[in-house]
Amino acid sequence: MTEAAWQKTGNRAARRKNKKSSGGRPQDNPLRPLFTRSAPRVHFSALAKPAGAACNLDCTYCFFLSKELLTETQQMSEEGLRTYLTNFLDSQPDGDVTIEWQGGEPTLRGVDFFEHAVELAEQLKRPGQQVHHAIQTNGTLLDDRWGKFLADNHFLVGISIDGPEELHDIYRVNRAGHGTQKQVIRGWNILKKYHVDTNILCTVHAGNEDHALEVYHYFRDTLGAQYIQFIPIVERVTRAELPLAEAGWHDKHTKRPLYRQEGSDVTSRSVEPIKWGKFLSDIYDEWVTRDVGKVFVQLFDVTLGNALGEYTLCTHAPVCGGEVAVLHTGEIYACDHWVEPGYERGNVATRSLADVVASPEQREFGMNKYTGLSEQCMKCPVRWACNGGCPKDRFVPAQDGVHQQNYLCPGYYHFFSHIQPDIEIMARMVQSNQNVAKIMDLKKAA
Repeated sequence: MTEAAWQKTGNRAARRKNKKSSGGRPQDNPLRPLFTRSAPRVHFSALAKPAGAACNLDCTYCFFLSKELLTETQQMSEEGLRTYLTNFLDSQPDGDVTIEWQGGEPTLRGVDFFEHAVELAEQLKRPGQQVHHAIQTNGTLLDDRWGKFLADNHFLVGISIDGPEELHDIYRVNRAGHGTQKQVIRGWNILKKYHVDTNILCTVHAGNEDHALEVYHYFRDTLGAQYIQFIPIVERVTRAELPLAEAGWHDKHTKRPLYRQEGSDVTSRSVEPIKWGKFLSDIYDEWVTRDVGKVFVQLFDVTLGNALGEYTLCTHAPVCGGEVAVLHTGEIYACDHWVEPGYERGNVATRSLADVVASPEQREFGMNKYTGLSEQCMKCPVRWACNGGCPKDRFVPAQDGVHQQNYLCPGYYHFFSHIQPDIEIMARMVQSNQNVAKIMDLKKAA
């Protein structure tokens, strides 16, 4: 569960400027692709899954656990690693390149695997590329060896925490059904001990949707987090699959269905649309009066970027398609949310990732985000900020009787309408080279 495009935002880029790259010698690092690349090199994101869908936890809402049904094994081989890195680096232009590791739980693959991955990437990169690494983890397997490795290699680590213990442990449980907060915080403390760059990924669901400020204060004041992203849990299911889905997506005793983007029902764990909007608004109201420039909340940054015409998050960009998923087998899918039959895009051993991103089917997939907007969306006063949200959540019949409306639409409308006046002010500040933190003074004086 990740929105890794945040790594492209300005505050992340600023943190990267001071990172040093070892710089390989071209005579040592010839790229010998196993594929033919016809498309030009472009910047895009790929979420690589070295441990497949395997995870040591059993978070009740984690749809990706069911993706184990797609393959027999759940480990990327050494040959598969080399093939993926060769393809990915050959497909990217010169400059900063971020290799993103996700899961499942990627740390299941072990430190040795990632040490080799870092070394291999340095060998395979072109002289003009500066390689960075990012990983999304539940944090429970982190120890001192991990901490030193992540720090030494300047990893950006996203760690999944859903708030204080009583909220986190509602759904983020282990295979025995016990809460995992204590293990996660032990991992968080390892990252802080070694001064690893971090951001917190917090899912918002039925268990914490009414506790916005409690969650925010815990991250800011107790954990000292500076970078936070909030992701809504929307478990879309068919009416027939709803009873099984309610039991969770991974169970060793009962065969669960493969999660697909089908149906018009949601599980009871899913966030209520209007509560999603109020959750974000409550946190924003505190942030805008005291934390601007000190705490960076992804969606607040993204909304300001949208106001300036700079789209950094696929969810709220006009089109998508620039973020593919690569399984441990090398199989490529259109998007991390669409790892299911019908959205395959080939294999990294035989097809260039640059060609995938430039392909007609991927471009159509991305353009459908815009062409599929309902009449209500097209006329919406906050479309500049929302852009219809993620297509995976568009399953509510729209008023025009033709399109599908985003399930979260009432929440997005509430939130973006609430913050629009401030965002317009901050956008003008950016355009006139003023510090946007001045908004805090304006709010306090109002």
